[in-house]
Amino acid sequence: MPAQAAAHLFLAPYAVQPGEGRGRRLHAEDESPTRSPWQRDRDRVVHSSGFRRLQYKTQVFINHEGDFFRTRLTHSLEVAQVARSMARFLQLDEDLTEAVALAHDLGHTPFGHAGEDALAAQMQPWEGFDHNTQALRQVTLLERRYLAFDGLNLTWETLEGLAKHNGPVKKPAPWLREFDAQWPLDLHTYASAEAQVAALADDIAYHGHDLDDGVKSGLLTLEDLKDVPLVGNALAQAQALAADLPADMPQKNQRIRHEMVRRVIHALATDVLVCTRKNLQDLAPRSVEDIRAASAPVVAFSPAMAEANKGIRKFLFAKLYRHWRVNRMTYKARHVTAELFTILVESPKLLPDRWRETALAGNDATIRRTVADYVASMTDRYAMEEHRRLTDLSVPG
Repeated sequence: MPAQAAAHLFLAPYAVQPGEGRGRRLHAEDESPTRSPWQRDRDRVVHSSGFRRLQYKTQVFINHEGDFFRTRLTHSLEVAQVARSMARFLQLDEDLTEAVALAHDLGHTPFGHAGEDALAAQMQPWEGFDHNTQALRQVTLLERRYLAFDGLNLTWETLEGLAKHNGPVKKPAPWLREFDAQWPLDLHTYASAEAQVAALADDIAYHGHDLDDGVKSGLLTLEDLKDVPLVGNALAQAQALAADLPADMPQKNQRIRHEMVRRVIHALATDVLVCTRKNLQDLAPRSVEDIRAASAPVVAFSPAMAEANKGIRKFLFAKLYRHWRVNRMTYKARHVTAELFTILVESPKLLPDRWRETALAGNDATIRRTVADYVASMTDRYAMEEHRRLTDLSVPG
């Protein structure tokens, strides 16, 4: 049975239907007899240069700080796992959900949000910078893998998910506004339920793994977590389970930590599924267009869990993301990113061939956008090495 026909057997009417997609943006392609359009999108993302570079891009900890902390790549894989599980339960297209989940961070800079903040500040007078818009630039313009087109030639539905997974875009960045004028993504509406699932899977995954990495790094302790909404409960349950285990059990506290994290993830994901089921019953959507036209996202936390989620985020910002040791790395990362940008804008002839040709073919705005694209594409390690090459006379250029 062809892949598209088989997929229809399991999808709810409000899911994106494989035979009813809006096609590919730049280049018409024959459909695959064995893969749906969104399986092909997912596969193109996985094989892309931008996806591989996520392996060496910061999540919370700079890449060289430890081999076992999450990176943007492991984060994206965890988001995709959570999203795919939820999509299956809700009878959504798992492959589209996974494609959006895997691609959602392709626009991130080196050094995580520190790098993004630095580029945003540098680009503020020149149409700004944000990682969501940059992800679209990466998959539509910056990837260079195919003879017939630049970018990955992804489907409308996957691009919609990247643009709108956090909801309607009320004030699109200028580049996104221009893109939308050429190939409208209906920025004023909600995205498909598949993209909405990917967005909440992002929240669920990063709360789970940032708690895990925070304790593993020593910046947080289990004691710190006792009063955090939802997390404190999960920790108490894990410690109760461990109460009768031998005190000298190997890696006992590590196992307690893992048990706590899995309970947090389970509670968050289960709440989304229960709340979304109720929202679907109330809305009674008959097609994906009903999901897009709704007045609120259909995939959501319950009000109580949304509050708990805010509490977890508030705790992580205060105790982990703003920890003095993280602040020091953030300061250095912003400095390196800003200095890289400034040097290359002032001397675009220092850019490597591909980027230099693009920069010098345009005006000042083109130079700045090209440099932003180049810096955003860097891994943590490459950014540090490039900074040394440009600033340290003892390092060959």
